[in-house]
Amino acid sequence: MIIYGSLVSPFVRKLLGYLGEKGIEFELQGVGIGDPDPGFRAASPLGKMPAMEDDGFTLADSSAIIHYLEAKHPEPALIPADAQERGQVIWWDEFGDTVFAACSGKMFFNRIVAPKFLGREGDLAAAALAEAEELPKLLAYLESAIPPSGFLVGDRLTLADLAVASPLMNLRHCGSSIDAATHPKIAAWSEAILSRPSMAPWIAKEQRMMAKVLAG
Repeated sequence: MIIYGSLVSPFVRKLLGYLGEKGIEFELQGVGIGDPDPGFRAASPLGKMPAMEDDGFTLADSSAIIHYLEAKHPEPALIPADAQERGQVIWWDEFGDTVFAACSGKMFFNRIVAPKFLGREGDLAAAALAEAEELPKLLAYLESAIPPSGFLVGDRLTLADLAVASPLMNLRHCGSSIDAATHPKIAAWSEAILSRPSMAPWIAKEQRMMAKVLAG
């Protein structure tokens, strides 16, 4: 199986963590924004990452790929069978992808991607507005929602944890790390999720890459 994507994408990061938790073997093919790689374009007609090629079957979008793989590799289950827990996991996946990643993306794209990867000026006002007005509300909600179990749904790791923790790395790259004094539950929960064996090696590689990019 081939996964196309960039380590700095929160959606790719979520998928890599999922694959690691499942123990599914794959090859990561690095691609960037607008990459013309023919395999990537065949798997993702809209050029969105991640994309997948699995024995001739192609699919794009992290959530679509994960639901496909969950059906193909049901154990260990990262999307619960229980109706209420499944609904919660789907909600948190949506929150991570379309709300949390969108906010962090405004900061990461305009402060990092545009100037460092695309060679053009980012909209710093939009990044500042997202950090000042959007982010505090989202962090306050997340802080209030993390249960004593240390996992967003139930008493074990699910897709929910991977989906919501992944965008936090993009905040770190922007210099907006979680303040443990203000958000102690987020700080402890995110550190536990991002340091899991399924995530930590990829994040270490990503951090080395970003250090070179930011120093350049």
